[in-house]
Amino acid sequence: MRPQEDVRTALLRALQRHRRSVPLPFPWRSRRQFDDLAARFLDALAAAKGEGHYVSTWSEALARLGDVLSEVGARQAVVNQEPPLDTVDFPALWPQVTWYQVGKDEGDLRAFCAQADVGISGAAAALAETGSVVVESGPGRSRLATLLPPVHVALVSVRLLTADLFTWLARRPSGWPASLTIISGPSKTADIEQTLAVGVHGPKRFVVILYGEE
Repeated sequence: MRPQEDVRTALLRALQRHRRSVPLPFPWRSRRQFDDLAARFLDALAAAKGEGHYVSTWSEALARLGDVLSEVGARQAVVNQEPPLDTVDFPALWPQVTWYQVGKDEGDLRAFCAQADVGISGAAAALAETGSVVVESGPGRSRLATLLPPVHVALVSVRLLTADLFTWLARRPSGWPASLTIISGPSKTADIEQTLAVGVHGPKRFVVILYGEE
């Protein structure tokens, strides 16, 4: 047996002698309490230089999305195919826009996203404390759709609202996606003089359409 193996064995035996059972910590309970999660989320989103809109129904959310597409004069748009976005026929609703539906259409996704005017996604959660939206990767979901176009629109159900990141993590089912992005407003950066610049490393405009379940 080599000397280093002797050292390893001795170390493991020493650790075993000092092994003891300890109680697990209690499940996380957020100290953050908000009377109105939607109102807090929209306020925090605005403070992070994002744009929030609240509507009562999914159909109203789509109508508001159409308003955004018209406002920016969108000619090309990319949309992630995730529930409930995967139930919408975007080319039929807005035929004046050239669409790329992730996981459904063929072609160079990266090149399309680099030229797209708007990227559209759903969300895994909306954090009221910080006005942040959590976006996960997976089938039909591409980070390129949320990072490359200058405008990112997220359609988020009110049932995805939670107080803060730790509360959401405590409730999240087991298993993790390949990537998870927490988006707090548009892309922002600052130089050594603390001069804020928006949209340098990602979308310069972040719009969240928060819709109810009526």
